Amino acid sequence: MLGSLMSVSMLAATEFEIEFKPRDFESPNAIASFECPPSIWNPELLSRDISVPVQLGLDGLLYVQMDDLESPFERQFRLRNRASDPVSRLRVWVEHHGGEFTFQDNAGPLIRYQGAPSELPRDGIDPVFRRGGYLHPLWTPSGRIVSDDYPENHLHHHGVWVSWTKTEFDSRQPNFWEMGNRKGTVEFVAVDHYWGGAVFGGLRARHRYVDLTLSESVVVLSETWNVKVYASPSGQKAFHLVDLHFVQQCATDKPVKFPKYRYGGLGFRGRGEWDGAKNASFMTASGETDRIKGHATRAAWCSIGGMIDRQKVGLAILCHPSNFRAPQPMRLHPSEPFFCYAPAQLGDWAIKPGMPYESRYRFVIFDGEPNPELLNQIWQDYAHPIEVTVKPIVAFKTDK
Repeated sequence: MLGSLMSVSMLAATEFEIEFKPRDFESPNAIASFECPPSIWNPELLSRDISVPVQLGLDGLLYVQMDDLESPFERQFRLRNRASDPVSRLRVWVEHHGGEFTFQDNAGPLIRYQGAPSELPRDGIDPVFRRGGYLHPLWTPSGRIVSDDYPENHLHHHGVWVSWTKTEFDSRQPNFWEMGNRKGTVEFVAVDHYWGGAVFGGLRARHRYVDLTLSESVVVLSETWNVKVYASPSGQKAFHLVDLHFVQQCATDKPVKFPKYRYGGLGFRGRGEWDGAKNASFMTASGETDRIKGHATRAAWCSIGGMIDRQKVGLAILCHPSNFRAPQPMRLHPSEPFFCYAPAQLGDWAIKPGMPYESRYRFVIFDGEPNPELLNQIWQDYAHPIEVTVKPIVAFKTDK
């Protein structure tokens, strides 16, 4: 980060030397970010005159993506303004149709964010289950879908979603997870912005948690989703990488309380073909593959997978170390392809007015068996981003 000590030469320089600090672990898909110098508005990053994907984010940071960095490594780059239009360098883009926002790259679709609720997928589903504000489908590099939506035995499960089950608000017990009981729901509000880019595409969306236990509904929580979908790395370790950062805030002057409970929080529902105790496989970061033994344990990541079209595929969910109660305890369902990071397993807690609740998760979507070594490397990259040093090459010149 450049911080507050930016010199006059930083402000006037037209080129910069970018140095990435060496680390003692390999990086299969390193993503670094640093503050963009004010004189750079159309960034181009070069290594030996070879352009490296770089993107200026809405937060004012420059994002860089590098594949298969060996351990230890040290790389120096040159940053300057690009003469050409950066739109031509899009590697991830968004196709928007109605309430659907589908992220794609040159190889095909990556994920879809379902904003405004779509029509129910089949007859016989109670309209109370109609919902938006979740991720589905999620595709592997081979084009196979790992997620499910409106499964027969749990109509309130939707790909990747966030909700709370056992809650207390103003002496009532709304349930935002099990929508069929009509005690609560999560509503899509709006997509404020979406974009494509050379490193990632993304969107910012808003949802709200509605207490339905009274004759007049009450919004108790507001939620913001920030989604980033990264360009697929090259080589034999290809996978899709997605980040979800969500923030929840009290919508009233009263807290929302969460008594101890076995699930509620970030949920994932796998393919219908994986339903049944023998049809889905789990693996936690601690190496546990027995879903009964893995339930209620804490781990930095967990993978879930199964067979689709005679091919093993899967998804891993990584829990950021800054999350509340990280590594968070997990719900591994004994017979269904369902996973949840559930902080309430460790006891009562609450979201209080003026004290937002934030969580970050990374999703790795892959073909084949889960590779624990690779997933540990990706988690290290996620938990410990590369440190970056920025130095001006062309300094400000004063008159003599």
